[in-house]
Amino acid sequence: MNLCSLTSPNPCNTTISTTIKNGGSPKSFTNNHPQNPLNWPKNPSFGAAITGAALSFTLLLSPPLSIAADSPLLDQTSSLSDDAYCREDEREFGAEMEFSAPKLKTNEGIVEEAWEIVNESFLDTGRSRWSPESWLRKKEDILRTSIKTRSKAHNVVQKMLASLGDPYTRFLSPEEFSKMARYDMTGIGLNLREIPASNGSVKLKVLGLVLDGPAQTAGIRQGDEILSVDGEDVRGKSAFEVSSKLQGPSETFVTVEVKHGNCGPVQSVKVQRQMVARPPVFYRLEKIDNGATSVGYVRLKEFNALARKDIVTAMKRLQDLGASCFVLDLRDNFGGLVQAGIEIAKLFLNEGDTVIYTAGRDLSQNAFVAESPPLVTAPVMVLVNHNTASASEIVASALHDNCKAVLVGEKTYGKGLIQSVFELHDGSGVVVTIGKYVTPRHLDINGNGIEPDFSDIPRWSDVTKSLSTCNRLIEG
Repeated sequence: MNLCSLTSPNPCNTTISTTIKNGGSPKSFTNNHPQNPLNWPKNPSFGAAITGAALSFTLLLSPPLSIAADSPLLDQTSSLSDDAYCREDEREFGAEMEFSAPKLKTNEGIVEEAWEIVNESFLDTGRSRWSPESWLRKKEDILRTSIKTRSKAHNVVQKMLASLGDPYTRFLSPEEFSKMARYDMTGIGLNLREIPASNGSVKLKVLGLVLDGPAQTAGIRQGDEILSVDGEDVRGKSAFEVSSKLQGPSETFVTVEVKHGNCGPVQSVKVQRQMVARPPVFYRLEKIDNGATSVGYVRLKEFNALARKDIVTAMKRLQDLGASCFVLDLRDNFGGLVQAGIEIAKLFLNEGDTVIYTAGRDLSQNAFVAESPPLVTAPVMVLVNHNTASASEIVASALHDNCKAVLVGEKTYGKGLIQSVFELHDGSGVVVTIGKYVTPRHLDINGNGIEPDFSDIPRWSDVTKSLSTCNRLIEG
């Protein structure tokens, strides 16, 4: 994707909430994710997640937009024939997919559109030079002169964003934006997104297909609804969860039941996987105290689409082998899929425990919370170092702040910003810092990192004592 260097954790370990829009201003979007981490942009559903060697961001995709969305006819849908409704639905969905042919806009309009996105959404994390007054003056200065070419407009946007002093707020060329929008994390060459159904539930539809990829070759089409994976009904499940189910070893097959369009036929399609995510978990059982204690050691290298499933397998297997305590090794784990980090943290937390907070420009905080009892209740030691970043820091802080684990090693990297990616009318885009993550104890991760409890490996009796003290303080 070449959006940032994969050799350094600094530019790449950011959580990015991506909103793709066609037409209208950014303020016309709201977040309808079930946990609603942030109130912007409007109407995205959790569509997919993107990762790289050190890349960590979440893709949020907007529902279909068309003239009909703002039309009085919207309230008269029931009076239309089924055929007319289906044709309209197909037209609307197809219109959103045409990233290569957005509505035309003047060069000055492109610059002003980028300016407006920053004006409405940008979060000053304390290291930039942004203020509403200075930002307004910048627009006035820029638009005093004509911008004669589209490349000049892009150059102006680049410089305008650079003036903020935020290394993560940046411009995306149309080519970069298109690659991001169609990124495949399923292993079969498609990208999923959630859209609301008329009955209040959620449908999963194919947002984009890799040209000549396994899914397209097998007959899956853009706009198809995913109904089941290997015979399991996936209606109502999140795009992240279904993408993980589609993942598997390279060259194996997965059977996907799809409904072509809104009113088309249902077809069962057998697709051969291609390897996208590598198995990220290594685990073993170790004996200590002359064999009296069994310790389950789990090394998690990155948070990809296989991470949660592999962690569950490892923890259950180690428990069956008699593990009475666990070591979770997150050293040199730069992050990955933030949603995978949140879901893995929940495996260790009590129902109702907070995983992480998100904070936006209005300074309000919204929580991600565990919804079920923990998979693991035994004491946990989390190994961290200065390269433990992003999703790894979410897991480490969640377990630590809820008294489920002690942290051992070095201070973590300190990467907890959220970016949102907005499409401009010419198919380019801007990445804008819009929020940050805050630990359950309301500590700002970004730029600060997380201090460990121990610098060297402690005795398990000290781990148990530390966790007991932590719980007493919370209860008291």
